[in-house]
Formats: sequence, structure tokens, C-alpha cells
Amino acid sequence: MTKPMLLADFERLPPAHLVEAVVGLSSTIDTVAERARPSHRFLRYGWFAAALATYGGHARTFTVLREDAPLAALPVVAMGPPVLRLGAVPGCYWPMRSFPVAADAGADAGDALLDALGQRFRALRIGPVYDDDPALALLRAGAASRGWRAMPRDVAPSFLLDMAAQASDGPFPRNSTLKKNRFHEKHLAGHGALDWSFVRGSGWRDTAFDDLAVVEKSSWIAERTDGRDAKFTDAGHGAFWRRAAADPVLADMMNAAMLHVDGRPAAFSFDLDCGTLKYAIANSYDPAFAKHSPGKLLYYRNLVDAQARGIDRVDWGAGDSGYKRVIGAQPGPMIRDWLFVRPGFSSLIARALQRHWQGSGQG
Repeated sequence: MTKPMLLADFERLPPAHLVEAVVGLSSTIDTVAERARPSHRFLRYGWFAAALATYGGHARTFTVLREDAPLAALPVVAMGPPVLRLGAVPGCYWPMRSFPVAADAGADAGDALLDALGQRFRALRIGPVYDDDPALALLRAGAASRGWRAMPRDVAPSFLLDMAAQASDGPFPRNSTLKKNRFHEKHLAGHGALDWSFVRGSGWRDTAFDDLAVVEKSSWIAERTDGRDAKFTDAGHGAFWRRAAADPVLADMMNAAMLHVDGRPAAFSFDLDCGTLKYAIANSYDPAFAKHSPGKLLYYRNLVDAQARGIDRVDWGAGDSGYKRVIGAQPGPMIRDWLFVRPGFSSLIARALQRHWQGSGQG
């Protein structure tokens, strides 16, 4: 007599994935963002909507579904001449240009995503992103499985401050540092009444952004550059952050430590707080007060406030490592741009241009 098969005897097949492609930004972006790593939950509908409104472009969203549950939501905008059919992930450069992936998404979701993407685009640019980015990992796994060419381009190393590790060796900041800061604050007060404050959540009004722009217009950015890289001016990226703050979830993540001297904006430190991680987006000060280190005084106050709110790591991103190392930051993951090129003729062309692409990075 044949022994009946039990349910447990059947081979369990991996769950099937469906990719839904819609014109525009999909509401699934927020659903996935809420299931992503806390460090990536800022990658919301409002984040991408602010980028499209500020920098232009028309998005198409590819959503990977497993049993109707969205695992990854990839917005794509066209890049370059239409005949090339190149796509790019939209968004702000700071802290990264990525897309949300659910924490429980498997590597096979990348196969389905690239299969659907390849029907419309020859290549996708994602970045700058960190080497440990979940979306990057998903695309790299799919590329290896589906034969896509993955081409990295170095941008810069990141710098991370582990305040929890610093505190294990004694108080952080150290008492000697706080004593020096109080000395500088005393002399800074000679310029007028000092007002230390924080802006977050519902505090993000036009006047708050105006104060950030006032400081930037007085800073080295205005003096040494054309101002296009400024974060909060009209000539820079101010429109993006104002639009992003329209999403109350993003507004709660946006944090600025502010210093006013006799009512005049003198310094700021602007961050994006995601769970226990703080992304340091920008900090600046009016050089009229430079002698008394207002930027450093403000940032230490910012770190103390962050610790009190449960934040234990600061990601300082790329850029000048001098003051970051003084505070205790260490090199973190590399930041890179990536091109993913579908197999076939497109991949052959990309191979010929790979050295040029890699050499155009900032390293």
C-alpha cells in the first residue's frame, strides 16, 4: 500500500513575486518605507515628490509584491536623451539617493525588479549610496542572477560617530570639552544675548528655513562657491527641504540646532533623525563670530540633545574629515554611484565605457 504524502513532504517553493508598474509615484512607497530599516524610513512618497517638484522629471514606480505585500518600491525618472532609455532613482543627494526596501525582502526580489525594469530601460543609475545600502544589495543580487552589468563609481568615504562606544570609555562629550565650550560661550556672549534652540516637527515654518538661509548666505559657501550647493537658499536646494517638510513624518525627522545672537541667525546644524541614527546634512555659521567657534559649540549641544532623545550614532557622510575626527568620527562605508546595465548589446557598450564612468567619480 502506498503511504499517503503529508503536507510536510512537499517541497516548499519560494514565494512568487509580482511587479506592479504605475505611472507617477505610488502609495506603496510609504508602505514599504514603514517596513524598511529605521535608517531608510525617510525614503517616503513625500521625499520623492519634493525631489520631482524641485529638480524635475516624471516618475514611474516599480513595486515588487509578494502575496500582495509590497517588498520594494522603486521610483524611476528618465535620464539623458530618450533614445538611450536610461533611468535614474530620483531624490535628494543628502544623505543618499536610494529607494525603500522592506527589511524582510529576499534577494530574489531583485530578480523580479530587474526583469520588469529591463522591459522599459536599458540601464538604471542609483546613488550616491553606501556600500551597505539594502536597495543596492537587492539590485546587485538581481544583477548577478540576471546577467546585468553592475558598474560602481567612487564618490567618497563616509564618517560615523558612535556615541554609545565613546560613552563606554567615559562621559561623552568629555567634561574637559564641555569646560572649554563654556569658556568660548562666555566670550561669544560678548556679541549679544545667546539663544540656543531646536526646530523639528511642526516648527518647520518658512521663518525657520529663512533663518537657515540667512546663515548660509553669510558663510564661506557664498564667498567661495557659486552657491548652488547651499542647502537652504533659493539658489541652492532650499525648495526641496521646504517641500519635504510638508510631510509631517519627514518634518518630525528633520532637526535643526540653532544659535541666534541678539536675534540674528548666527549658526545652525541641520540633521535627519532616523531611529537611533542621525544623518548630519549641513552645518554652517556666520564668520563674524568665527573667533569663538559657534559651529562647534552648537554641534556639541546638538549631540547632547540627540543622546537625550535616544540617538547613539551620527552619520556625517562625505567631506572634510578634520573636525569630524576631532569629535571622534571614524571612517565608515564607502559612498558610490552605480550603473546597472541590462544584458546584451547595452552591456557591451557599457563595458567599453566602464573605465570612463569609474574615472569620473570623486574618489
